[in-house]
Amino acid sequence: MRRLLAILILSFLSYSCSPSSSSKNPYEIVLWEMEDAQVAPYIDETLTNFCDYYLKKYSIKPSISRTHYQGEDLRQQFQAASLAGVPPDILISPSDTAGLYAISGFIKNLEKEIDFSIYNKPVIEAVALEDKIWGVPISNGNHLMLFYNKKFAPNAPQNTQELFDFCAKNKGKFDYCLAFDMGEPFWLMPWLGAYGGWPLKDRTPTLNTEAMIKTLKFYLSLKYDKKISPPECDYNCMDSLFKEEKTPFIINGDWALSSYSSALKDKFGVALIPKLSETGLWPSPMISGKYFLVSSSVSPEKMKVIKELMLFYTNKENQIKQYKVLKRLPSLKEASFAKEIVSDPLSAASMAQILKGKPMPMAVEMRAVWDTARNYQGLATTRKMTPEEAAEKMQKNVEKKIEEMNR
Repeated sequence: MRRLLAILILSFLSYSCSPSSSSKNPYEIVLWEMEDAQVAPYIDETLTNFCDYYLKKYSIKPSISRTHYQGEDLRQQFQAASLAGVPPDILISPSDTAGLYAISGFIKNLEKEIDFSIYNKPVIEAVALEDKIWGVPISNGNHLMLFYNKKFAPNAPQNTQELFDFCAKNKGKFDYCLAFDMGEPFWLMPWLGAYGGWPLKDRTPTLNTEAMIKTLKFYLSLKYDKKISPPECDYNCMDSLFKEEKTPFIINGDWALSSYSSALKDKFGVALIPKLSETGLWPSPMISGKYFLVSSSVSPEKMKVIKELMLFYTNKENQIKQYKVLKRLPSLKEASFAKEIVSDPLSAASMAQILKGKPMPMAVEMRAVWDTARNYQGLATTRKMTPEEAAEKMQKNVEKKIEEMNR
């Protein structure tokens, strides 16, 4: 842990000129987030509505400043700012980094502030650690699904053999048959689950396994044997291929539903990631959501305002509105059964995928998995290292990283 703190202090050097830090004024709130660009208008409108609501209720108008960071940048900046004593007041973040923030003392345990019984249980479990709850859920899911273009495929394949047969039969009608971000471990996890594996058992890494080796070989088969996926493809590549109608199938997350629905309209379809025919198991994407995380430096006076903000942002009206605008499933129990949501086919498909998924581990050890797996996954899937060697090195390096973090 001392080594981890030393690294964070060094990273503060690049942050110290930033003005976006917490104010002592309880009505001046600094919020940092890592959402996609298309989400920003929704956030800003909801924050504006909250300020108007608060003014009407208390005759005081809060000021909320929002700053956007890329996902990894948000983590680094928040850690550095927290160590330096100048953090933002609140984050919008996935749950996976909350474990690191919690054990470092950077965020508040919110159980005494919020009645969490109003939210869906699985989305709360994803942000619970050591019997404490560290975030207020904004949405339910943040999970991967199969998206398809009905121009090419009126129905989605139910299993990988159906997918392979479709791709072979329709070869030449598109650039590639299936695209997804093959460099990111987040996209690896559903297939790892379909081979019977998972990155952690409790808090112990389980990467040097037959399941991981088979998953990496599956990637190689898609790229080099069956040639249905691009040899190299990151998020932007996948996104462009789908929007330009150069691929019938991609695997992407619920955060992109509204964007693709607008781009493809009636041609856009959503389905389960196909069952892995080799094992008979469904891929299990990681499930969490987006959350409000509150800095531990927030004063009791400001916490009262932030509590009002979080409850307003996640009330029934805004949860339904969020689904209509962003196609994100609600975290609030009451909103989950609203007719506007249950009657939408996209909602039904997204919820069906959630039921096949597994909660994203919040344990701090997961941070070591993300940081390490990416490198060896890339080496294995570009034929620069065998899957067996990559799995072995993943395991050893994750164990080493965890040991360093715990010093």
